[in-house]
Amino acid sequence: MFLTQTVPRQREIIEVVLRNGWDYMRTLLTGGKADQPQLPPPAVLKNILVDLGPVYVKLGQLLSTRPDLLSGAYIEELSTLQDEVPPVSWLEVEILLRKQLKHPLEETFATINHIPVAAGSIAQTHRATLADGREVALKVQRPGIDETIAQDITLIQGIADLVARTEFGQTADIKSIAEEFTKALEAELDFTREAGFTDQLRRNLSQSRWYDPQQIVVAEIYWHLTTEKVLVMEWLDGVPLLAADLSRDDNKRKEITTLLFRAFFQQIYVDGFFHADPHPGNLFYLIDGRIAILDCGMMGRLDPRTQQILTEMLLAIVDLDAQRCAQLTLQLSDSAQPIILAKLESDYDRMLRKYHNVSLSEINFSQVIYEILQIARNNQIRLPSNMGLYAKTLANLEGVTRSFNPEVNLFDEIKPLITDLFRRQLLGDSPVRSLLRTALDIKSLSLQSPRQIELLLDRVTSETLQWNLSLKGLDGMRRTLDDAANRLSFSILVGSLIMGAAIISSQAQTSQLSFISIVLFTAASLLGLWLVINILRSGRLR
Repeated sequence: MFLTQTVPRQREIIEVVLRNGWDYMRTLLTGGKADQPQLPPPAVLKNILVDLGPVYVKLGQLLSTRPDLLSGAYIEELSTLQDEVPPVSWLEVEILLRKQLKHPLEETFATINHIPVAAGSIAQTHRATLADGREVALKVQRPGIDETIAQDITLIQGIADLVARTEFGQTADIKSIAEEFTKALEAELDFTREAGFTDQLRRNLSQSRWYDPQQIVVAEIYWHLTTEKVLVMEWLDGVPLLAADLSRDDNKRKEITTLLFRAFFQQIYVDGFFHADPHPGNLFYLIDGRIAILDCGMMGRLDPRTQQILTEMLLAIVDLDAQRCAQLTLQLSDSAQPIILAKLESDYDRMLRKYHNVSLSEINFSQVIYEILQIARNNQIRLPSNMGLYAKTLANLEGVTRSFNPEVNLFDEIKPLITDLFRRQLLGDSPVRSLLRTALDIKSLSLQSPRQIELLLDRVTSETLQWNLSLKGLDGMRRTLDDAANRLSFSILVGSLIMGAAIISSQAQTSQLSFISIVLFTAASLLGLWLVINILRSGRLR
């Protein structure tokens, strides 16, 4: 257990948790009760993570991408966490650079600005010029951060063991979340992974029939200088999108809004590989008027089946179709627990009814997505973790575009794309290939069906057809019956011992028979006492 390791750090964690809320710490240590809160209030949880340091801030940022696990109040509070820490001195950065680069620093770079333009918990970024004159962004890992993260990962797993004792920890499978976080954190230490993501996004966005690919920019990676601890990429000169002075140019703001929606909808619904953190700091307005997408450290993936379900979910939300929303949610679910479909449909109908008389332009689309995930959570439906990234991406995108262009109408933006999305799902990128594949499937079905029908009829007539039925919910009844049978058997055994001891005692004429009688009475008393204690401990005396 983590309390036996890294003593100075775990003592600091305990002090932080105690300082921010003794009641919650007591709940953890005692296992919690159903009528007590299973998590600290949102503000307390945020304070705990901030006090614990940058690694735990990243944990909070990860949790903010899981609206399938946490309510809107937690998501909103944790989304405000900022990964900003004091920069490392240039001397330490220079030592690491010289170890990582294949050639001397002076031969590789003409100039390097020793003051970082940004500093986070994992790395900091400097502006530099290559020996050939190209401007680059130089992202360098903080020296020693790998040892710190290894230590904190052990502590996080220990904390997960404690939280797993609460009702929330068991319901949310907190150990799996801790495992997911530790893997994501370890992956962030390898900058070649982020470089690969950046290249893939750059290739995907370089082609589109929804927008002009020349208007969207993803930085080029300089692979010959990139290592696990150093990332060198093209320098993009601009300002954060919300800081761009376009207040008087309504047409330009509308063009940029449309460009962003179409670029991200292509990532989500066409490519299945999307930038999962489009907050204002990662969307830049360049001096030449183009839009740049920065920081590809957090990316999401969707398989074709999930893309299809989410596309249909878009249409169901537009139509305010509660029944279809419920069906699609169950298709997304990876939970094996039985679900009451009628209750799920009723919850969706109650939620969507709020929007019946509301104009589409006034509906907050990301809020609807969050409410759908909330209802799924309330109905004990466990959705894949990428649904959290999907919802957070849409929420961030809608928030940025509404701040940049308050007149934006999300449904007007996506309406021209929905028809194309359904056409693509129906026919694929190559209609001829899709038709040929369908024809082959029909041919295969037509050849196999007569043989399968003949086999079915043969089994029916020969009485060899067997049905395998699996009835859920009988395990509890079986255990109850087993317990009852065991207790009845013990009761009969105790009664028999008492009767036997009584008969022997009444006719005992020797010391040996008296001794046997005493032994039988003792055994009966012990077994009877054990049976009574067992019944009392089960809580089913009544």
